[in-house]
Amino acid sequence: MKEGMFTDMLATVRRIPKGRVSTYGEVATASGHPGAARQVVWALRAGKNVPWHRVLGAGGRIRLTGESALEQRLRLQTEGVTITGDKVDLKRFHHIFKPAKEPVA
Repeated sequence: MKEGMFTDMLATVRRIPKGRVSTYGEVATASGHPGAARQVVWALRAGKNVPWHRVLGAGGRIRLTGESALEQRLRLQTEGVTITGDKVDLKRFHHIFKPAKEPVA
């Protein structure tokens, strides 16, 4: 179950375009696992070739600390994302996931 969940979450993170960000909770919901924001963190730790730096805490806040926070900040700034303090302006840089299309009956 966890492996499939992680696969779903990593695929969702890969859909976030360069210069845009989303939150852990939104990634969980868009992956079909609402309420599993903490599992997104674990999926990102296990994932390879994933733009992990585009995923933020609620309200667009950088939740990482130390060198990881610095790396996330630098990667986002390289993509043109502006950071004020420890927050990204979600009104400007937020990626909204389009809902999955419902199958036609």
